[in-house]
Amino acid sequence: MRAPLILAALAAPLLLGACVTSKTYPTYQQELDTLEADCTARGGILTPSGANTGHVQRDYLCKITGGATRIPQG
Repeated sequence: MRAPLILAALAAPLLLGACVTSKTYPTYQQELDTLEADCTARGGILTPSGANTGHVQRDYLCKITGGATRIPQG
């Protein structure tokens, strides 16, 4: 009789904790939109890398098209 009660008392916080800590992750399209916005803000164009990994950051590259230089301006 004691064993099931002790087991239930120990398991309850673990079961409740699993429900509370569930985290939602962005979808592939949401990550792609964010990456495209960041790339455009830097003056680049998002281009496919040729890879198909399921990770947006590996599947696409930000190709800087203009204004990028290592020579100091001014």
